[in-house]
Amino acid sequence: MASYTKKGASAPDARQQRIRITLTSRFVKNLEKVCRDLKHGAENRDVMVKGPVRLPTKRLTLTTRKSPCGEGTNTWDRLEMRIHKRIIDVHCASEDVKSITAIPIEPGVDVEVAISYDE
Repeated sequence: MASYTKKGASAPDARQQRIRITLTSRFVKNLEKVCRDLKHGAENRDVMVKGPVRLPTKRLTLTTRKSPCGEGTNTWDRLEMRIHKRIIDVHCASEDVKSITAIPIEPGVDVEVAISYDE
């Protein structure tokens, strides 16, 4: 009797890859849109997706004096830059990797892709 696989699913003897996609951005809307597009593309290919996992936001702060010469009242500028980070894990065959990661990336979003093989 022949074994049947789900449509779009990889064959059982195909080598599975674990892809960890790390997305970093200062802009939350752009970051969430890229996460949504990646997850939607992976679910269309019927592969296992975990995430996006929201990591703690980095807050980079800088405090400077407003007065350039140092005279006058002590007034300060407090500047802050927030860096948001998301992680998405995808388990799929090597043929599906390129189609899942071939999406338009919003400006200001940095993407790191780490690929390891499941044994």
